[in-house]
Amino acid sequence: MNTAADLTPAERPFPLTFGLDTFGDVTADAGGRPISHAQTIRNLVEHGVAAERAGIDSFNIGEHHTPDMPLSAADLVLAAIAARTERIRLGSAVTVLSSDDPVRVFQRYSTLNAISDGRAEVILGRGSSIDSFPLFGFDLADYEDLFEEKTNLFAQLLEGGPVTWEGRTRSALHSQDVVPHLDADLHTWIGVGGSPESVIRAARYGFSLMLAIIGGPVARFAPYSDLFHQALEQFGHTPKPIGLHSPGHVAATDEQARDEFWPRYLEIIRNVSKTRGFAVPTEASFLREISPEGALYVGSPETVAAKIAANMTTVGANRFDLKYAMGGLADDALLTNIHLYGKEVVPRVRELLG
Repeated sequence: MNTAADLTPAERPFPLTFGLDTFGDVTADAGGRPISHAQTIRNLVEHGVAAERAGIDSFNIGEHHTPDMPLSAADLVLAAIAARTERIRLGSAVTVLSSDDPVRVFQRYSTLNAISDGRAEVILGRGSSIDSFPLFGFDLADYEDLFEEKTNLFAQLLEGGPVTWEGRTRSALHSQDVVPHLDADLHTWIGVGGSPESVIRAARYGFSLMLAIIGGPVARFAPYSDLFHQALEQFGHTPKPIGLHSPGHVAATDEQARDEFWPRYLEIIRNVSKTRGFAVPTEASFLREISPEGALYVGSPETVAAKIAANMTTVGANRFDLKYAMGGLADDALLTNIHLYGKEVVPRVRELLG
């Protein structure tokens, strides 16, 4: 059986696709002051429109519930983008299914799919950021059961027709017709940050696999791709796409990208380290992460393109999503990032992998 190292992304049975991901980070005005939550959301709509103009394949918003990442209703923002675009795919990155209701997630994204004429996607996750659990009254002791049961129900909802389901973490359904019905595929992924069990879960349900690589050597995730292919075969499913999600920032030069990104990255990781146990980065660790082997894609278009092409090949992925927004950056810098990524990075990656 072929492993991830045996096939280049261009040889896989799926097209190469390139997306932008954001968590709705609060950015800054020209004077360096944080903008409001409302303006952050309005800016995101413009970013989605700009991404389509730049030729990017997908624009994806991850669910968060914190003052520095106030995107608690990503599907609403995606619907606003859908109304002003025609081609770009629109998805979550991720939806925390464990602290939501699968029926409501299905209804919201099937509605988005209708509005966008079949361009909606959803990436389901357990929630590495756990702010939504106390907010919505869920017990972290049920962390694993919540995601497993709700993923099982969501998979049944995707099949269409009346749903009969029973579990421990929500009320049962008995021949329930859940509307609106889909008239186009709602492409569903499982987001995985390092759990083999989640890789196998994605394969068991026949979902696609999105690997969230936010630190450390990218090559350590290649075995997850191999595990996914093997599990798909064992469960009797056809091959499915594999994607990579990683943070980064594109600017005209390597030096400019580093200077813009590093102080904001340091501040954000320092803040989240208080609750998530991350090590506070040093300049030395930052340089390791932006090196060819690391997980951050920071630099000029040529530097970022070369790294994306190499790591997509290493992991055997056919999709790459750049988490482009970093709190504290000015909106102009983000719009430049979007333009350079779509107009220079993506074409160069396609050329390198061609």
